[in-house]
Formats: sequence, C-alpha cells, structure tokens
Amino acid sequence: MNEISKQARRYGMIVLVHLGVVILWQLGVSISNIPDYVMPSAGATLLSLGEDYGWVHNTYVTAVEVFGGYGLAVVVGVSMALIFSWFRIIETLFMPLMISLNMIPKVALGPLFIVWLSYGVSTNILVAFSICFLPILLTMERGLREADPDLIDLVRTLRASRWQIFTKIQFPGSLPYLFSGMKVAVVLAVAGAIVGEFIASEEGLGYLMLQVQVTLDTAAMFMAVLLITLVGVVLYGLVLLLEYLLVGQTAKEV
Repeated sequence: MNEISKQARRYGMIVLVHLGVVILWQLGVSISNIPDYVMPSAGATLLSLGEDYGWVHNTYVTAVEVFGGYGLAVVVGVSMALIFSWFRIIETLFMPLMISLNMIPKVALGPLFIVWLSYGVSTNILVAFSICFLPILLTMERGLREADPDLIDLVRTLRASRWQIFTKIQFPGSLPYLFSGMKVAVVLAVAGAIVGEFIASEEGLGYLMLQVQVTLDTAAMFMAVLLITLVGVVLYGLVLLLEYLLVGQTAKEV
C-alpha cells in the first residue's frame, strides 16, 4: 500500500508540473500581448479543436503510423538480435551494414519510399520503422550477450535447445536492455511518422500542420503538436506498463 501511495504522489507531481507549464503558457502570452499568429495562448489552442480540421481522423492516422512502425521495429529488432546471437558469422557480415544503412538521412529516403510504395500510411510506417529500428536491435543484442555463459553451458549439457535457452535464460535476462532501447525508440517512431507525413501524405497530423501553416493558424499548429505528443506519451506509457508486467518493477525514469 505504501508503494502504491508513493507512485500516486509521484505521478500526481508529474501532472501538476504539466499543468503548471500550461498555466505559465497562458499567463505569459496574456501578459506579453503576443499576437496569436506568433504564439497562441493555451485557451486559443484548445479552442482550435472546435474547427473542422478532422482532428479525430488525422490523430488516428498518425497513431496507426507510430504504433505500426514501432511494433514492426520491435518484432524485427528482437528477431534479428536473436539470429545474430545464434550465428556470429551473420552478425559479423550484416551488423556493420545495419549501422551504415541507419546513417542514411531518412528524409533523403522519403522520396524513394514514395516511388516504391506510393503515398499512404504504409509508407509512413516504413519511415517510422527505419528510424526506430536500430536502438532496439543494439540493446537487445547487448542483453542477449550479457547472459551468464556458465549457466548456458550448464543447460547445454542437459541438451537444451537454442530456443529453450533463449526463452528460459537469454530473453528474461535481456528485458532491462530491451526496454531501454524501446523507450528511446518511442521518440524516434513519433519523429519518423511525422517526417513521413511532411514528405508526402494526404492525412495525419503532420500533413495537417502543413495545411494550417498556409493560413497562419498557429493555434491549430500547436494543437497538432500537442496531439502528436499525446500519441507518443500513450505509447511510452504502454511501454512502461509492459516493463512493469514483465520485469516486475516500475521504471526508474519517465
């Protein structure tokens, strides 16, 4: 019960800090008389939700791109890390290639993705995946390497299969490393989806920002940014919840 109370106070303070920032934002804009097209107030930003910009649909599209690219990165990253741990020759040959490919600016790849896949959600999912994939691969591979070699040798003498070693020893021990990479990847997945929408898209919050920019509707631009942030916060919260359920302890940092 004491632990629950501590967590409640902790998250209560987090909420209060965010509310304090919003209040300072509102007061700062009101006192300084900054024009709305330069810096809208918190109230004006909230009122922009009443405008016909298809907020629900565009938020849904961006969320699908973020969650889709992120989920794909987790599946592929964990799978490749497992293959690399099983076959060192494959790791030696292809890990440098993975790093080199990740150095390519994803904005530069955007036009190629459009040529290959055309416009649409699937293209933006691929952009998000390409940006957030590497941290998951690297941290998972590091976690698999940290498994106790003596314990692995022991279960091998008992004729345990590679899959049994992975599921019973390597995977549980690698979870803290994996979740570290997954937390970093959340931010990258959100950035990747928005980059894809900026390059070429006909829907989503990034696309909406470009549309309202033309009319200098800065309040709507701020609202789009806040909704993009909310999508990322929801995904990050789900990662924290999954970490709590699998690792058995709450994360030390938000």
